Amino acid sequence: MPNPDPDGSLLLTSAEVGDLLAAAVDHAGGQLASWVLDHVDANPNQSTTATFSAVVDWPYGRRDELLGVSARAGGPALSDSLAEIFADGEREVAVWLYPHDPDLPGLARAAYPEQMAEVLNEAGVYAQAVTPEQVQLRMIGYRPRRRAVVRVTVSQPADVLYCKVLRQRLFGDVKRRHELLLEAGIPAPRIAAATDDYLLVLRNLPGRTLAKAVFEAHEPCTAESLIQVLDAMPRSVAALERRPPWSDAVEHYAHMVARAMPQLEPKLLWMVSQINAGLAGFPPGNEPTHGDFHEGQVHVADGRIVGILDVDTVGPGRRADDLACLIAHLSTIQRMNPSQEARVHQLIRRWVPVFDTRVDPTELRLRAAAVIISLGTGPFRGREPDWERETVKIVSSAEALVRQVT
Repeated sequence: MPNPDPDGSLLLTSAEVGDLLAAAVDHAGGQLASWVLDHVDANPNQSTTATFSAVVDWPYGRRDELLGVSARAGGPALSDSLAEIFADGEREVAVWLYPHDPDLPGLARAAYPEQMAEVLNEAGVYAQAVTPEQVQLRMIGYRPRRRAVVRVTVSQPADVLYCKVLRQRLFGDVKRRHELLLEAGIPAPRIAAATDDYLLVLRNLPGRTLAKAVFEAHEPCTAESLIQVLDAMPRSVAALERRPPWSDAVEHYAHMVARAMPQLEPKLLWMVSQINAGLAGFPPGNEPTHGDFHEGQVHVADGRIVGILDVDTVGPGRRADDLACLIAHLSTIQRMNPSQEARVHQLIRRWVPVFDTRVDPTELRLRAAAVIISLGTGPFRGREPDWERETVKIVSSAEALVRQVT
């Protein structure tokens, strides 16, 4: 009889996981007082990783903690041995206490001011050594077992840095991509420090993110300038390892959304069919591309683009992928007020016709729809309030694009 929960997703999103969390905390010397599911990362039929916000009573007092749990259809992976392995019936799962993520060895240093001060001083980031009291840290993004980004605020000298916490196998490639773009004059973040435990500390970019600027009354930048900064990437980027476009995984993401909301499955399957058929005639492309180009990755000032973030994904592809990614993210911004929504829609209506002159309009819309479907997993993974309604809105945005060209 087939396993009804091969990837552990049912276990990790049910009350039954509480026994595993309690056992792990007890093993570490504490007592679990309460817990709540914080984040879910599912790879259907293969693996599931979840984090849980917990309150733990330790011998020295009560603390808020973050616990991580990974379950795999094929049993624990090699890196799982760096966590604690616990059994739930016939299943073995890996459990760890933040910041001791088994795939992010540098996270333990990036999470504490004392350790981060050491990182900065070892690299000679500043002319004078900084003390832990001069360092404030804020986690701005954590994908368990994948990556983390920490904002590092230094009071003396007054400065802001961003620390990327990376997996070993990705660290060298990410560092090289930053160097490659900087050498070509692309305004990527400058590297302040690189460590043996895979921390990449980056200088802050000037300006503000396009994600904030899109709500302002004046034009944050032009559609032409967005295309130009992408086209300015060096040809050597096209020789890097190819990252599959989002559209290649549209069936995977549609399945993930449908698993969370089965009532959307017919609509999702129809869109997958239309997207795959519509894009079948387009070759992979060899243009230098960003790979994850959206409003959160672009810094602007005085109507100009002054910085490009997260260049980890640069490589060969099609310009339509980058422009479609931007359209998709703009189309799915959540929790906007009416005036913000009107402003963003106005920008989309103004920018898309310009993008249509640079890439095939049908390709642009189908690729944007594929990206939107991938974003449809976000509200469920993040356990956001009213995630069902938000998911329906996202899927409807993808459908509107597909219907424009089919």
